[in-house]
Formats: sequence, structure tokens, C-alpha cells
Amino acid sequence: MFSRLVFGLGLLSATALVHPALAADVRTLQIFVSKNKQSLAVYDGTEVVATSKVSTGKDGHTTPSGIFSVLEKQKYHESNLYSNAPMPFMQRLTWSGIALHESNSVPRYPASHGCVRMPGAFAKMLYGMTEAGIPVIISDGELAPQPIDHPNLFRPDAPAAMPLLSDVELRPSIPHSREAPVQVAMNDTAAMPMPVAAPEAEPPSEPISMLITRRTLRETVIDIQALLNQLGFSAGDPDGLLGPTTVEAIRAFKTLRPAEFAGDRSLISDTLLKSVYAAAGKGEPPNGVIMVRRAFKPIFEAPVMIADPGLALGTHFLTLHAIDETAGTADWLGVTLANNLSRETMKRLGITNQESSILAGKPIARSLSRIAIPEETRRKIDALIAPGSTLTISDTGVGPETGEGTDFITITRG
Repeated sequence: MFSRLVFGLGLLSATALVHPALAADVRTLQIFVSKNKQSLAVYDGTEVVATSKVSTGKDGHTTPSGIFSVLEKQKYHESNLYSNAPMPFMQRLTWSGIALHESNSVPRYPASHGCVRMPGAFAKMLYGMTEAGIPVIISDGELAPQPIDHPNLFRPDAPAAMPLLSDVELRPSIPHSREAPVQVAMNDTAAMPMPVAAPEAEPPSEPISMLITRRTLRETVIDIQALLNQLGFSAGDPDGLLGPTTVEAIRAFKTLRPAEFAGDRSLISDTLLKSVYAAAGKGEPPNGVIMVRRAFKPIFEAPVMIADPGLALGTHFLTLHAIDETAGTADWLGVTLANNLSRETMKRLGITNQESSILAGKPIARSLSRIAIPEETRRKIDALIAPGSTLTISDTGVGPETGEGTDFITITRG
């Protein structure tokens, strides 16, 4: 899923710059497109390894800004939307029609119907550099990944240290009485098989993608369903859908607590969620969720707590560039994307302040410090991460472009 860079210098065009020392090497990559500069840069870590001019969408067909990944690749593709227009070396970013592809017209100003056009030689070279899953970040201004170190970021567990011989308690070999015989414990090595060292577990090779965001009605209903089932109310499968079985279970729960729900006419409310959590002995209900995917398929999701929920988290994208299994360390890189929320969105999410969306300072660290992840969830993810794994932090949840056959797609500007 993460991209590997293997290419030769013979494919370069005048619009591209490639670091020669990396030509025969294998790296994890990220692609950044700037609509203001009409440029594309390929990064390996914090180093630019390839650049090109591009043409993005013109007025009326604006290329969306946000966080994407390559979903599929075709050397030759014809547009389903625009009269079978040719799109050689196509790398799809959304199933709704946005892609990177070759074009004979790349004037370095917005000229496309929404896709990102690239010159022929560069498009062919980039096609050979990438695999499905490589992150593609499209923004107005230029962005460059920077190292991020924070205790809330995931890292592999360092192997447990073996006890030293000096730490072992030894029994005295001199008997208490001179007449008492000395007993020596011995192993019959001839009768016992020689111990065989267990093979070391290989680190995960397939990266995962993660999204931390605010909980929506879906996650709230899933929790209510699961907890009501535990309390004996038969709310049906925890699927996040308010079907008749779930509705009946909620009403039965409320009927037993008339004073608590007096005046609460809504079916789902904070009062209901808190009451169900309290009845199940689960404490304060979470207000956030972390979702995990691998190879475009959901693996699991778990609740998290977001401190100061009235303050926006902002939109941040982090990539795991490298890990050291022995030391238990991980090298994360991150960028922050501008994402001004509308008044309607802020009201829906309960946000009163977008201060954390400001790009100055350390917005990623500020947001990470507000997110509390249960230790069990952290251990589970620590065991799954691999180079190329990604983490998106966003207020706006799972976007409509996210679905079957995608990573988490976050649109910051349509």
C-alpha cells in the first residue's frame, strides 16, 4: 500500500527534478499538489525527489483540496464524464472522477475539468514510481512534511530486556552442617531435546491508515445499541442504524427512568448517552473515535476522548516514514491543511472556536495533546503500524468520498 520509489534517470523530462542518489533505492513517498503554484512535488521523507508543473481545475470545475490517496492506476483510461477524453497514465484519487493523469495541455494555470494534469514524460515517470495507497495532498498553498515528535503518536513496542545474571538470586552451595551431604540439581541433557530459538516475529509490512475525528450519530447509536444489549434490552446488532428494534429498546430504557428523561423529547440525546453509559458502569461517554483501515478495508474502530471539544482540532495529516523495532521508535512527518469550517458545520459539531486551525505555531502538537487514546487501543495499533502508515486528524468526520475501496478521504475545500 505504501509507495516504493524505483526508477531510472532515463525517464526524466525538463519539468522534473529527481535526486540521483535515490534512483536505485526503495523509499516511501508522498505527493503534494499546490493549486496556487500549479506545481507537484514528490517527497521521500522531508526531501523533494521529483517536481513538475501541473494544471488543476478551472472555474466551475475546481479541483478539490484535501487528503487523498491513489485508488487505482491505468496506463490508458478514457473519461466517463467528458466524451471519452483520453487520460493516459491515470492515477485515480476519488471514485467520483478526480485523478492525476497525462495531458498534452499543461499551461501551468487552472485548465482542467477537475483533474490534475501533468506533462507526458513526468506522468509516465510518476506512474512507475507509485503504488496504490500513496498519499496525495492537494492544497492551495505549498506544503512540506516536517518531523513531528509527540508522546501520543504510535510507535512499535521495544523488545523486553532479558534479565542479567547478576539479577538472579543464587542459593548458597555450602551446607549448614559439615555432615549433611551437598545436593546438586542436574539436568539430564541427553534425555532432553536442545532448545530451539523461536523465530523472531516479522514486523508488519502492510501499512494502515487511521482517522481521529469527532463522533457522529452513527458511533453514538452503535454504543447505545451495544450497551443496551449488555443491559438486557435487546437493541439488535450494533450497526449504527435506528431500526425498530433499537428504537423499541431505547424507549423501554427511558420508560424505567421517567424522571431522568422528563422533557427530553428527542430519541437520541446527550442525556440518553450519559444515562446508558452510567447504567452500564462505563463512566463518561467518549466524544471522539479512531478508525483504522488496511488495504482500503476497515479493520476496527475505538472510542477516544477529545479535550476542550468546543475548540476545533483542525485538519492534520501525518505519515510514518520509518520505524526502529529494536529501539521502539518511529519517525513521523506531518502537515496542517487550512480548513475553515462553516457556521453550520461548527454548530452541528458543537465547535465555538477555530483557533487550532491557524497554521502558525505547533497546531499538530496542540491537537495531539488534546486526544486521549485508551491504552488497549494504543497497544493494538502499535502492533499494526508499518512504514507508510498514515494518521488523519479532522473535525469533520468521514467524508462522502470515503467508502469501499478507499482510504480516509478528507475534503477541505470543494
